[in-house]
Amino acid sequence: RNEKDTEGEGCAKGVSGLCILTIARSMAILLLGHLGLCLLWRGICASSVFPGNTNNDGMKSNVFNPPITAQYIRIYPVMCHRACTLRFELVGCELNGCSEPLGMKSRLISDQQITASSIYKTWGIDGFTWYPHYARLDKTGKTNAWTALNNDQSEWLQIDLLTQKKVTGVVTQGARDFGHIQYVAAYKVAYSDDGTSWTVYKDNRTNSSKVGIFQGNYDNTSHKKNVFEVPFYARFVRILPVAWHNRITLRMELLGCDE
Repeated sequence: RNEKDTEGEGCAKGVSGLCILTIARSMAILLLGHLGLCLLWRGICASSVFPGNTNNDGMKSNVFNPPITAQYIRIYPVMCHRACTLRFELVGCELNGCSEPLGMKSRLISDQQITASSIYKTWGIDGFTWYPHYARLDKTGKTNAWTALNNDQSEWLQIDLLTQKKVTGVVTQGARDFGHIQYVAAYKVAYSDDGTSWTVYKDNRTNSSKVGIFQGNYDNTSHKKNVFEVPFYARFVRILPVAWHNRITLRMELLGCDE
């Protein structure tokens, strides 16, 4: 279900719950958390069964009180009509409250704010140039991403946010060049306030000085989201590819806020 559908049927954004469009009559919720597996309701591990739908096109909303905090959620149908068939949406928000797109896809970030180490032209033809400002998430067209001239780890894509912002994550995507699937499979992130002195993001999960390497894409269409364990504040952000498929090719979005 898209956002328009869920809001139109009374599922409020920011209220943790479950909106269901299905013919499953009832269901249980499984929370996968730090303590293992449990059926969670009201903060304790206990079996809870929620009412589902009574037809194939109506919507049934269930709100959790208190809300659930988890990375993985499973829906277990326990009573069905004919087959257990399900369409659903989860309603909630991220814990840090600062993960809005910063403007690559929406074009709030202008073309002039996006630069790169190099630019590739398919067959050397100007009409098939993969410009840095093409690196916008979900951009369409024959040339719809940034592609680097060379396949080596000296290449980079840079975004100038004009002012210092809190950056909390990155979403990446590959592209296709006349049938050739291309994407960045792994990358590092660097940031700066002056565009000259750069800091490479460290792997804070291990409390070490090890440079953080983020998993990228595995195809040319899917989104891969990486959230920074510790957000950073910066005006300039660079994506530094370290592994790729066919050619270094990238569409992306930065996540964060003005905080």
